[in-house]
This record gives sequence, C-alpha cells and structure tokens, in this order.
Amino acid sequence: MAEEEKEKKEEKTVKEEKIKENKKTIEEFKKKVLELAEKGLTSEKIGEKLRREGYHSKEFNIKISKILGNKYVNPDKKNLEEKLEKLEIHCKKNKGDKKALREKDHLIARLRKLKNHLNLS
Repeated sequence: MAEEEKEKKEEKTVKEEKIKENKKTIEEFKKKVLELAEKGLTSEKIGEKLRREGYHSKEFNIKISKILGNKYVNPDKKNLEEKLEKLEIHCKKNKGDKKALREKDHLIARLRKLKNHLNLS
C-alpha cells in the first residue's frame, strides 16, 4: 500500500510539472482573444478555438467577454440578426413563400425579446 501511494504522488508531481511547463501567460491569452475577435469570431467560437490550442479561460480566471469589453456582442443576438438578414433576402426574392414570411415574423419577435432581456439584465 505504501508503494502504491508513493507511485501516485510521483505521478501527480510529474503531471504538475508538465502543466507548469505548458502554462501560458495572461498577456498571451488576452492577445490571442483579441486576434480572434478581429477575425469576426463570437466569444463562444473564440473559446472553442482557444481550447483546441491549449488555452483555457478558467486557468486565468478571466471571461472572454470581459477581455473583449466594448467589442463584445452577444452571440445569440448576432446569430439571430444574421439569420434574419438571410431570411429578408429570401423573402424579397420569393414573395409567395408564406412559411418564410412567418419564420421572419418569429425571428423578429425572438430578437425583440432577446434585446429586452439583455437591456434588463
């Protein structure tokens, strides 16, 4: 039992050393977030991309939205606006498409509700 405990402790120290070697600084993290934001990615996409590269925002105790500051746009709002733009173009071309017109009305309502919610909180 004592030997097993020693082995576990050694494994933990080896893992901790590897983590320390791979640690990135907060400045590198912030630079990377701002670079990806300039490319037009939302905060959720930035988070996904950074996780693939080995950066985790929990390690730095900083939220991506706080780093972005004024550049931050709510991803739900952005996605709804993009979808609405596409639907408006479709509706102009296809005036007889009643389903698309109804979906457009639904999107406008959802966007309005989201904006009201974001202003309140």
